[in-house]
Amino acid sequence: MGRWRASLIISTFARLSSKSLQNSNTTRTTTPFLYTNNTNPFITQPCCCVVALPRFHFYNFRSFSAAPCPNPLFEDDFEENGLDPSHNLHCNGPVKDQVFEKIPVRAFFLSTSIDLKSMQAENLSFVVPPSSRSSNYIALRFCNSSENSTGTAVGEKASSSRYMVVYQYGSAVLFNIEEHEVESYLGIIKKHASGLLHEMRKDDYAVQEKPHLSQDMQGGADYIVLKSLDIDSVRIIGSVLGQSIALDYFVSQVDGMVEEFAGINRGMEKTGTFTMDRKKLFQLVGKANSNLADVILRVGLFDRSEIAWRDAKYAQIYEYLREEYEVTQRFGNLDYKLKFVEHNIHFLQEVLQNRKSDLLEWCIIVLLTIENVIGIYEIVHESTAIATVFPL
Repeated sequence: MGRWRASLIISTFARLSSKSLQNSNTTRTTTPFLYTNNTNPFITQPCCCVVALPRFHFYNFRSFSAAPCPNPLFEDDFEENGLDPSHNLHCNGPVKDQVFEKIPVRAFFLSTSIDLKSMQAENLSFVVPPSSRSSNYIALRFCNSSENSTGTAVGEKASSSRYMVVYQYGSAVLFNIEEHEVESYLGIIKKHASGLLHEMRKDDYAVQEKPHLSQDMQGGADYIVLKSLDIDSVRIIGSVLGQSIALDYFVSQVDGMVEEFAGINRGMEKTGTFTMDRKKLFQLVGKANSNLADVILRVGLFDRSEIAWRDAKYAQIYEYLREEYEVTQRFGNLDYKLKFVEHNIHFLQEVLQNRKSDLLEWCIIVLLTIENVIGIYEIVHESTAIATVFPL
């Protein structure tokens, strides 16, 4: 700032002093002279007034700026440093916050079961060693091109690689994998999956890293902010998203059963009876019970997370995500719908049982009727035989 401003002031003083010396013998004049423009003290313009010779007024100088203002004598300095001399350097607005990229997270529910042992054996070089005793998932790490030739990541940040967490009950959560690459990674899973769904369910999320974050984590709209994304964070986030997308599938299955029973009830309201087969009813009973068992046992919706148990910061992430995805509330809704299904099943079983009892009663009546008819026939036949042997 100093040398450009100082040179500008010195050059101006020199120019105006030379003009003052040239007119030192003149005290008043009627000819046009130059006066100082209040807008810019260094630009002069003609005036036709009789006044005293111009004097320097230091209060006309504009205020100094903290940003350097280039002088034409030093424009080369700006060009050498890669700066544009014509650029306005007097902008004192606030510096914008640094923009942090979001790491995409994609959750999928693609099948009812995945063989983790065969998948681990086939992709052993990508498997991340487990940090807990849980055996219902495996984590795979895929190197980016930014890693060195030894296969070690540059730095320790998990966000520098791509991760895929696969769960035995059919969910898969992908980290830092773009949309156009998803299908190739899911192909690795489908080779070891059974009961593939006709319509795969999916959900999108994101993680944002802010190393200078004052807290361990911070929530956002469809994303979470962390100081750094490490492998345990990947496991925690993957577990909640995997359970959530699986719960979404099982809720849709129960919704289908609720709708089926609603249709049966509407038909009974109109006709006073229903035509459901006993086998079909038993199938619905089995489906309702298996859905509830899968959510509790296989998905492990209420199992304790060992990673969250060991470290409070992971526990905070775990609880935040479960609250964000309303896992407990959604399970409560699922349980309520299953109770509705159970109530309808009991009702229909009683109806079928009563129908069976009525059938048995009618069978007994028919058999008794037949027995009576046969008895009467035998009596009549015997009477006829006696009459033939002993005519009157």
